[in-house]
Amino acid sequence: MRDPHPTSPTFFPEDILARKPVLNQSGSPEFVFRVFTHVHEFQALLFTLFLLLYLMILCGNTAIIWVVCTHSSLHTPMYFFLGSLSLLEICYTTDVVPLMLSNIFGAQKSISLASCGTQMFFFVTLGSTDCFLLAVMAYDRYVAICHPLHYSLIMTRHLCIQMVLGSLGLALFLSLQLTALIFTLPFCGHHREINHFLCDVPPVLRLACANIHVHQAVLYVVGILVLTVPFLLICISYVFIASTILHMRSAEGRQRAFSTCSSHLTVVLLQYGCCSLVYLRPRSSTSEDEDRQIALVYTFVTPLLNPLIYTLRNKDVKGALRNFIFNKAV
Repeated sequence: MRDPHPTSPTFFPEDILARKPVLNQSGSPEFVFRVFTHVHEFQALLFTLFLLLYLMILCGNTAIIWVVCTHSSLHTPMYFFLGSLSLLEICYTTDVVPLMLSNIFGAQKSISLASCGTQMFFFVTLGSTDCFLLAVMAYDRYVAICHPLHYSLIMTRHLCIQMVLGSLGLALFLSLQLTALIFTLPFCGHHREINHFLCDVPPVLRLACANIHVHQAVLYVVGILVLTVPFLLICISYVFIASTILHMRSAEGRQRAFSTCSSHLTVVLLQYGCCSLVYLRPRSSTSEDEDRQIALVYTFVTPLLNPLIYTLRNKDVKGALRNFIFNKAV
């Protein structure tokens, strides 16, 4: 006969844990970054390399800001945007590199949910502003080359400041929405190890133990607004610029225009190319290790190349730096 009073099944704690993802019960989740290597010699080598690159980025971009601010001949819209870009690069790398250097040696160091969210917010904000500003610089070159007689009337100081602040404002808005959306998710696992050296959106999303299809769709939309739309505007600007350059009668004018634009184009292709591989590529065709390697390029290489490219290929900046060094030597 069946027992008229069947006993309720007994559940043990391990049974309950097996039925749902493991969440942090403390109310204050923490993350750790995956280490580059456990070999002490390689750790020392990477620390030295990244520190030297960071110092070179700081020195190079600071030099450009100083030259643009102190030389009246460089008080033009093009160099105003160049100085703004250099300031962005300094802030951008400072948001990432110090924390990255502190995690190279020793055991994995945890980062709180709030700190991770803060880093992601500033990283997305500064990176997005960088992309918008490159599009603004392309428009500046378009006006300078295609409408030289109206350049001073169009590119006023007021408009230049509005463009920079508008780029920053739009980036702040998109970054705030994206970061807030990401950190409403629950995160799984005991360690919550981020396979990256910073709290970037894709690797943090991979740690979520909830449906992230909506979040990935929002990330793609933000990626299109930040990367695809500005890049298309840059391409349109350079179509008109190329047409104007080809119709120039003066070989010297063509050479000067080409030199100015090639510096900007080099930075654009490197920045947009690397970022598109990380943020616009389908998740099925990406790997976490590839994303981390590509991130090293736009964290170190692009901010370092900016001052080198604009200094080596720009006669005005080279002349100002040469005069400063000569005057100090005398």
